[in-house]
Amino acid sequence: MSLHIPFDNSYARLPSRFYTRQSPVPVREPELVAFNDGLAKELGMRTGSEVERALVFSGNRVPDGAEPLAQVYAGHQFGGFSPQLGDGRANLLGEAVVGDQRYDIQLKGSGPTPYSRMGDGRAWLGPVLREYVVSEAMHAMGIPTSRALAATLTGEQVYRETGALPGAILTRVAASHIRVGTFQYFAARRDLPALEALFAYVVERHYPGIESPEALLDAVIDRQAKLIAQWMSVGFIHGVMNTDNTTLSGETIDYGPCAFLDIYHPDTVFSSIDTHGRYAYSNQPNVIVWNMAQLATSLVPLMPDQDKAVEVFTRSVHAMPDLIQAAWLRRFGRKIGLAQLSKTDEALVTELLQIMADGRADFTNTFRALSDGRARDQFLDPNIFDAWETGWRTRIEQEEDPISVMRSANPAYIPRNHRIEQMIQAAVAGDFAPFERLNTVLSKPFEGQEGATDLTYPPEPSEVVQQTFCGT
Repeated sequence: MSLHIPFDNSYARLPSRFYTRQSPVPVREPELVAFNDGLAKELGMRTGSEVERALVFSGNRVPDGAEPLAQVYAGHQFGGFSPQLGDGRANLLGEAVVGDQRYDIQLKGSGPTPYSRMGDGRAWLGPVLREYVVSEAMHAMGIPTSRALAATLTGEQVYRETGALPGAILTRVAASHIRVGTFQYFAARRDLPALEALFAYVVERHYPGIESPEALLDAVIDRQAKLIAQWMSVGFIHGVMNTDNTTLSGETIDYGPCAFLDIYHPDTVFSSIDTHGRYAYSNQPNVIVWNMAQLATSLVPLMPDQDKAVEVFTRSVHAMPDLIQAAWLRRFGRKIGLAQLSKTDEALVTELLQIMADGRADFTNTFRALSDGRARDQFLDPNIFDAWETGWRTRIEQEEDPISVMRSANPAYIPRNHRIEQMIQAAVAGDFAPFERLNTVLSKPFEGQEGATDLTYPPEPSEVVQQTFCGT
């Protein structure tokens, strides 16, 4: 049976100024290198043959029911406002509907669009495989995220600073690709009818029952506060938290220069373009509050009393740090075995993080080792752990099943940066076995897996990844 996706494309029914209709640019020699059968089944797809999948997910064949388009939006990039951005190398094929939920199916790296800003609209294999592995790992850890449906080689070269690289396309699935920057685009143009249409659309798609811009802002703030706490709890650094990379759905999206902590330090930065540490690990809670302030500003024109709106929205934004801190404490409390938190537990968590920074402890392995009594081995000077451990053990005696709580909160496996780089180098040389192995192991991150112990090891000095790159 031929490939079929159950499309119903509501975004394409919005006014034409929301997007540019455009088909993907065909490629020379498409070759499917990865396909997510489980996700395809969830989407109600009929997958067809591998040849069909290669044609569709390279952009060489537009499937029945698709209405390809590139979305337009604006955004603050590292604090500076760009009034027009948009899908410069992506193409939204359409939306698959499953029950009462719809999912965007988007090709990333599918060629230039009117929003490409002098770029080639293409992607190379490395960032495509990084996003595939990391987004699927985040999903397996229970973190809201876009997902990877397919990765396809194009048979063409793309050119970056390092020279010619193999081209590839990622097929990405998300609850939607609507961003804070989407609201900013129309607010900057004082296009009230478009803002009203966008507000109604977002409410219907993501927040049914919401009746006011104030309630929408509060709902988005709540989702983003929880999301940031989840990122922090697994040591994830997004790397490019611009407002055009912040979704209204509350999902993690746009895995460019993302990375995970190895040795814990709160000010860790990996992104090669984050020269001032704006998106450092510890600054992510501050940035998301700033991003929500930009969303609030874009919603003000929708309010009948705009002076009152500023007052109300300001209260909501100013309340967000406490929401993030509460969500953070719940996450980190579970990481040290505390299902029921008391007033003194925050100090217990922050003290552990401080001695981890002082002792150059591995973030993931230290928390995982708490449940089997090996955590002190993670410290350069194990003695600094001992005093903390005494108070912690006294505290967890009050808990019903702290070991199970810790095991469910602390992954054994994360997409470690050096393993991602090794996987990419192997794939460029034609060996996809490391890519497939990472996907298999990371699909069960909380379970010990035979033969996978090496994937828990932090990098050797020669393997340390100092910088990550966005791939454009």
